[in-house]
Amino acid sequence: MASGSDLANEISPVDFIQLQEYIEYSSLKAKDAMRQFDAGGTLVQHRTGDHTDSAGLSLFLKHYLEVEDLPADLSQHLFQYFNTVEQNQLNKEGGVSLKAVSCYFSILEEGNPRDKLEYTFKLYDKDDNGLLDSTEVEKIVTQMMKAAEYLGWDVSELKPDLRDMLKAMDVDCSGTVTLQEWIQGGLNNIPLLVLLGLKVPDKDGQHVWRLKNFSRPTYCFVCQNMMLGLRKQGLACNICKLTVHSSCANKNQSPCVKTFVRSRTEIGCSVHDWISTDCESSRCEICQKKIKILTGKRCSWCHQMLDEADTCAVLGENLLNMTSEGHFLQIFPVMDTLPLLVFVNPKSGGRQGKRVLRKFQFLLNPRQVFDLTDGGPNPGLQFFRNLPGFRVLVCGGDGTVGWVLDAIDKADLRIHPPVAILPLGTGNDLARCLNWGGGYEGADLTDILKQIEESSVLQMDRWSLSVVPDDAVDEGDPVPNDIINNYFSIGVDASIAHQFHLMREKHPQKFNSRVRNKLWYFQLATSETISATCRNLKDCLTIESSGSAVDLSRLSLEGVAVLNIPSMHGGSNLWGETPCPEKPSHEVTVEAVELESCAQGMSDGLLEVVGLESVLEMGQIYSGLKRKAHRLLQAPHITLRTSKTLPMQIDGEPWMQPPCTIQICHRNQVKMLMASSAKAPGCFLK
Repeated sequence: MASGSDLANEISPVDFIQLQEYIEYSSLKAKDAMRQFDAGGTLVQHRTGDHTDSAGLSLFLKHYLEVEDLPADLSQHLFQYFNTVEQNQLNKEGGVSLKAVSCYFSILEEGNPRDKLEYTFKLYDKDDNGLLDSTEVEKIVTQMMKAAEYLGWDVSELKPDLRDMLKAMDVDCSGTVTLQEWIQGGLNNIPLLVLLGLKVPDKDGQHVWRLKNFSRPTYCFVCQNMMLGLRKQGLACNICKLTVHSSCANKNQSPCVKTFVRSRTEIGCSVHDWISTDCESSRCEICQKKIKILTGKRCSWCHQMLDEADTCAVLGENLLNMTSEGHFLQIFPVMDTLPLLVFVNPKSGGRQGKRVLRKFQFLLNPRQVFDLTDGGPNPGLQFFRNLPGFRVLVCGGDGTVGWVLDAIDKADLRIHPPVAILPLGTGNDLARCLNWGGGYEGADLTDILKQIEESSVLQMDRWSLSVVPDDAVDEGDPVPNDIINNYFSIGVDASIAHQFHLMREKHPQKFNSRVRNKLWYFQLATSETISATCRNLKDCLTIESSGSAVDLSRLSLEGVAVLNIPSMHGGSNLWGETPCPEKPSHEVTVEAVELESCAQGMSDGLLEVVGLESVLEMGQIYSGLKRKAHRLLQAPHITLRTSKTLPMQIDGEPWMQPPCTIQICHRNQVKMLMASSAKAPGCFLK
């Protein structure tokens, strides 16, 4: 078997991180993609027995990861790696084991623990007799070790632990492991579940573990020994921050946060929930002495810290709110409070969304914090549906906000909750208009929570969009949405957004941060300036409302935008400020002189239409060199007709649309929360 240093020469940490990013954005599962090697599949000609050649592996990776131009060196490194894992050089067929390939990618994916354990069992049951013998078990250990090494685990500590754990699965001491023994043992084996990327069973008081490298002296709260090794690796709970050795995770440790109480009599009582945690160098709230190593207790709700080495901790022991498993959960808020439901998109803002999710799970009751990639918004809305006065915080970009607003519409709630935003996307135009800023910069989330408490409710218009193609046969791309929250546009800016969308679909790993995304936008905008693909837009577009047509003949436009909010392109106010606004008449306004006195509002039941001359003009407005775009129309409903295929976008989601008629009319209003200041704490404006 190759040494760790040999393998490092084959797959670098950068390669491995890149691979994980590809897997995260891919919609396929490894076991489904492997079917291309079966009879009738597109890769069957690259299969020889249970092996595939280098070309077959490369084509498989492109299909599985949904990337057309996968780096050749990454494919080559993986091919070499799988040969090393199988402990052989190139065999006479010149290929690598398909089972090794399938298992490796399967364990990097998220999935149902029972299904993944069953799949792994079948992969290593070489003779298909329903049993794992000692040789097959050793192959599992080897494969887990290789995956663990690149996930950053201390494999010298893990290998004997894995062997002992797998040996313990042989309950009847027969020398083999049955499928039932494998699944039952695996579901109760925390290090193995974490290594496989599986979720630990969801129970109240259950820790949510993740691998962590500690940069300072850290202790295990089970054996109370220090984490050893250069990287001091172990497991840390996302919710309570408890730290343990991987070898101690299966042993009895103090429980995690209790998320509900056992009876109605405890509702509204201010009850501490003391959990063991690293409070070193912090001071005890009672005696004000520094808390010693491994003696700290922290309340999971108020975050007070006590030292159990003193008599101080005794004050808290009688306040533990014990719960029973399987209890029917119902929310009973404390009087004079406004409960908060938090939705987080962990894929927003590069890796920022994942950190925000963990921080809110730590600050709040984890049951009020929902990962949108795990079932969407509906589970959270149904959990809170009968709760009067609750508020919603959406952590993500404009697309994530729109997703949640659509879900609130469909949830049939008695009272629609108001929505606040923690901006994690690229443009964050709606968040800017509501004073939440242009992007979260990592500041203390308690400041954001205070800002939500002080925020005010604003009714925001939403609009229905109907697209009817002139030719029913040639419908073009699917229209991404039929509701406008922010804006709708045709032409130059939609062309840039469409190119960006295609590029991100093809190279997802290149779009993993807000700064990088903006650089790509700038590059594509520069290219569009040269090509001017949407010049002479007036020759193929008409705009009207209630019989009043907009005269486009006097202008040379490359784009038209229909606005609901005063921000687009990540902070541009295309309508501009109105020095002496007049009260909206809720009638159609098309005359240039009258439009100069028309102010823009988010809750006035009116849309604003502007014309864009070029990419250069868009840049001038964004930078403040130009005050506004060309005002064309203000109206409560709009009809647009096109005579050729044009790029379009709705709230940042682009598509190519053949000739059609577009109708936009008022749909409803939703409650949004506006921050009290012009800039939310911890967020930037542009």
